Amino acid sequence: MFRQPANGPFLLVVFAGCGPYHPVPMVPLDNIRIVLVNPVYGGNVGSACRAMMNMGLSQLALVNPRPGFDLQAAATMACHAGDILARRREFATAADAVADCGLVAGTSNRGGLYRDHAKTPREWAPRLLEAALGAPVAILFGSEDNGLSLDYLALCTQFIRIPSSDAYKSLNLAMSVMVCAYELFVASGTFEPPQERSAECPSSMREAMFAKWRQALLDIGFMTPDTADHMMLGIRRILSRGPLTEKDVQILLGMAAQTQWAAGHIPQKS
Repeated sequence: MFRQPANGPFLLVVFAGCGPYHPVPMVPLDNIRIVLVNPVYGGNVGSACRAMMNMGLSQLALVNPRPGFDLQAAATMACHAGDILARRREFATAADAVADCGLVAGTSNRGGLYRDHAKTPREWAPRLLEAALGAPVAILFGSEDNGLSLDYLALCTQFIRIPSSDAYKSLNLAMSVMVCAYELFVASGTFEPPQERSAECPSSMREAMFAKWRQALLDIGFMTPDTADHMMLGIRRILSRGPLTEKDVQILLGMAAQTQWAAGHIPQKS
């Protein structure tokens, strides 16, 4: 996983008359530029905007969209990512779109000797993020019908190949953007999954729960005293396949208590 150096680089934010300033670490995702070359369908561009916003990217460049490109369809499919579409930059050539970039990665699913060093988005993500700390980094995506031609690939310092089934290797444009953006987002360490708030239960609490369930299962006739030890080993195995938190055990204790109550209050069938 990519890790941003603790000591920089930084963006310096200065406000006149506001006293001392503090350096703000640069977020490398802000320096990733998605470049769509000769896009045909506005809906795909809008969907790509949505994918970008989902994954923390904001720079969109369009190179020579095809005649009849439907901007309204793009806005519709962008949904709440309309700001990315509105801030897009358009260029006459791909060379212009990446002129200020350090690394330029091109996506292609075709074979060929010059593409033999292609890597997956997951493999390239740390390298691209590292480079984005110092300069803009571009990822080129070709048109829906032709992909990236050799002239466009010649601009690229890295080739990206998204793994896909031999039955149908070609991915939709917006899907390709999402896969690459997702791998960059994950590698950036931006996302922190929620942590379990309840502590793992101590052994004494777990044993009290098993004792409660042993008696409850005896009370409802699920097992007999002769088979209880064997059955409880199976139940222990089932409930020990993952960590049990204190809240988990409290719920299971409550279930066992209610089972015992029901066993004593519900009339038995004759």
